Amino acid sequence: MRISVIGCGYVGLVTGTCLAELGHHVVCTDNDPERMASLKAGVVPIYEPYLDGMLAANCRANRLSFSIDAGEAVRTAEAIFICVGTPPLETGDTDLSAIDNVARLIAAEARTPKLVVEKSTVPAQTGQQLKRQLGHYRRNGGAEFRVASNPEFLREGTAVEDFLHPDRIVIGVDEEATERQLREIYRPILEGRFHCPMHLGGCPPTHSPELLVTTINSAELIKHASNSFLALKISYANVIADLCEKVGADIKEVTRAMGLDSRIGPRFLAAGLGFGGFCLPKDVQAFIRLAERTGVDFSMLKEAERVNKRRIDIFLEKIRQALWVLKDKQVGVLGLAFKANTDDIRFAPSLEVIRRLLAEGAQVRAYDREAMDRTSVILPQIQCCREPYEVARDADALLILTEWEEFRQLDWERIHGLMARPLVLDGRNLLEPKAMMKRGFEYHSFGQPVETVTARFVPPQISKVSEASVSA
Repeated sequence: MRISVIGCGYVGLVTGTCLAELGHHVVCTDNDPERMASLKAGVVPIYEPYLDGMLAANCRANRLSFSIDAGEAVRTAEAIFICVGTPPLETGDTDLSAIDNVARLIAAEARTPKLVVEKSTVPAQTGQQLKRQLGHYRRNGGAEFRVASNPEFLREGTAVEDFLHPDRIVIGVDEEATERQLREIYRPILEGRFHCPMHLGGCPPTHSPELLVTTINSAELIKHASNSFLALKISYANVIADLCEKVGADIKEVTRAMGLDSRIGPRFLAAGLGFGGFCLPKDVQAFIRLAERTGVDFSMLKEAERVNKRRIDIFLEKIRQALWVLKDKQVGVLGLAFKANTDDIRFAPSLEVIRRLLAEGAQVRAYDREAMDRTSVILPQIQCCREPYEVARDADALLILTEWEEFRQLDWERIHGLMARPLVLDGRNLLEPKAMMKRGFEYHSFGQPVETVTARFVPPQISKVSEASVSA
C-alpha cells in the first residue's frame, strides 16, 4: 500500500520505518527542513535501538523515502498517518494546532479518496473534529476522506520491537471499509507471520496480537487511559517505598510479591525518582483537563501527578542529609536521559535534580552515553565526561539518575578507589544495597529502611581498628 507519514518526530520515524519493513511503500514528510535534510542523508536524529539500521535497509530497498514536498506526499498516498506533535499548553490542555494544519494540507492537496489515520496522541473527540475540519477545508468536488484513530503504544527504548510485536493493535473506525484497509496495513503482524530481520535478532513473534476495533472516541480514550494508569501505578509504588522506609520494610520485596498477583502484574511497580519523558507527564495533564471539562472528578490522577513531582524533593533531601552542605561539593551524575535506551531528556527528572544541585552551589560532572550532547546544550554549567569513571574521580557523592544496564556492570571496586567519599545515592534502585555495602559504600536508595543500608556501614579503615581492639 502507498502510505504517507506526516511528522518525522519520534512516533513518525518509528511508524514510517516499521510500515516500510512490513512491505508498504512509505513517504515521510515534515516541515523541519534541517531534520529532513539529515534524514535524506541517512542520519537518524534520535537514538532508538535498531531504528537506524532498519531505516537504512528500507531506504536501500526503495520502500522508504523522505520528502519536503508535503503536498506530493498527500497526493500519492492511499493512507495518511498523522504523527505530528501535540505538546501541552500552559493550561494542561493539548495543543492541536499541528493537527489542524495537517487537516488543511490534506484537504487542499488530496485529489483522490484518502484514509486519514490519527497516530498522534490526542484527547477524545479529536477525530470527530478532524472529520469536520476536513469537510470544511475541502474544495468543491474535492476528495472524500475517511478518518480513523490508531493510537501508538510505543515505549522509548523498545519502540521498534513494540511496533512489530505489539500486545494489541487498536483501531477506532466508523466504517467497515476503514476497518478493512487498516487490517490490510497490519496484516503481516496480525497473522503472526512477520519475523524480525536478523539485525533485530531474527526472532519470530511469540504470539499474534489482538486487534481491537472500537469507535474513534474509544480508541482516543484508550491511549490516555493506558498511560495515566501506568502513571498511577508508578506513583503508588513510590508512596509504598516511602512507607517502607518508615516501617523498616523493603520495597523490592513488597512489589515483587505484589507483582506475582496476576491481577496486578510486576511492571511499572518500580520505585525511584518517578516518571518523566514527554508522554506520561503530558498525557496525565491532558487527561486531567479532559475530566475537568466534562465534569468528572479525577482527583486520584491529580494526586499521582503531585506524588511524582515530590520525588525530586525527597531525593534532594536524601542528598542533603548525606552531604550536609552542598555548596562546593563535587557531585557525579550517572544518567541524564529520562529512561534507559533513549537519548530523550524531555521532562527528565535528572535535569531538575542537577538544576537544584547547581542552585545550591554544588559542582556537577555527568555521564550518559547517549544523552550528554543534548544535555550540554541545556545545562552548559555542568562538565560532561566521556566515560563513567571520570565522573567518580574525587567525587563526594555519586548519583544514579537513569537505569542504564551499563551502570550495573561498572567496576564498582575501581569507583570506590576513585571517590573522595564512597557515597552512592541511587535514584533508580538499580544496585543491590548489600553488595554495595560489602564493597565499602555508603548507599542510599528509595524504599530501603535506613538501618539496613546505612547504619551498619563502617569505613574499612575503622573496621580494622575495631577488630584489633576486640582482639586486644
